[in-house]
Amino acid sequence: MGIFEDNNNSLINEFVLIGFSDSPYQNICLFFVFLIIYIVSIFGNIGIIYLVCNNIRFHTPMYFFLSNLSVVDLVYASDIAPKMLVGLYFSKTPISYIGCAIQLFIFCALGSTECVLFAVMAYDRYVAICNPLSYNLIMQHKTCLGLMFGAYSTGFLHSLIETCCTFHLSFCASNVLHHFVCDFPPLLSISCTDTTINEIILFIFSASVTVPSIVVILGSYMSIFIAILKITAPEGRQRAYSTCASHIIAVTLLYSTVLYVYLSPKSPSSRDNVNMATVFYTVVLPMLNPLIYSLRNKDIKLAIIQSFQSIL
Repeated sequence: MGIFEDNNNSLINEFVLIGFSDSPYQNICLFFVFLIIYIVSIFGNIGIIYLVCNNIRFHTPMYFFLSNLSVVDLVYASDIAPKMLVGLYFSKTPISYIGCAIQLFIFCALGSTECVLFAVMAYDRYVAICNPLSYNLIMQHKTCLGLMFGAYSTGFLHSLIETCCTFHLSFCASNVLHHFVCDFPPLLSISCTDTTINEIILFIFSASVTVPSIVVILGSYMSIFIAILKITAPEGRQRAYSTCASHIIAVTLLYSTVLYVYLSPKSPSSRDNVNMATVFYTVVLPMLNPLIYSLRNKDIKLAIIQSFQSIL
């Protein structure tokens, strides 16, 4: 039901997002901070995609997955940041019922896809370090396409189920969401129908995406570290460590903030901390990912320098 009635029987067809401070000065400061972050995120992720697509040395599975991560981050941030910036500038943001559903669907779909994609990238590093002689045979182009199709399919199917279940509820308690984005917890909190089934479905399907991904990541890196310990040459060991360091940093930043947001006790006093943690993994992390992968990767840094030299 896209339009519902409140206690006064007046029709309501939109939500109001209120996610940050009531102080106009603080909101304006946050507006410019997040605007800069969003612009850097756009240029950083487009830059990674451009380098991978236009440089033949990056036509490998590792960079194929990295370019897909940039695509996900670019759309992910663009789903959240523009509406958030409007909210910071005007202190609150109205969003239509359909608009909220679309934002939540994209938000959940790409977030789930990114979780699976990190697992795929960990598996790719596992094969590269633990089975280097079989790497080209195992990570063929069709295999990489299949893994990416699986990541996107999992994310979008998970989001479709969760979003449909959430918007099947009736919202009549209020139309105010104390968040800067349409997310499951604030939507469930304003529902006037029983949300027990929705909470169970949310837990089961979220766990079905995150738990296998975490298991693959941990299993891959345990095997990688064991393999690295067997390398006697210091240069070879250092090269193996540097290959995985960027991915480990990105995974740690993502999962630490996501787990904090969805597992921390829900209370009015913790709402601001949860909102800031959410903005970190939805807006800040998409900016950090291209920086993490480019600053720690000699080939990407060299390609960036060469690109600027060719322009100048």
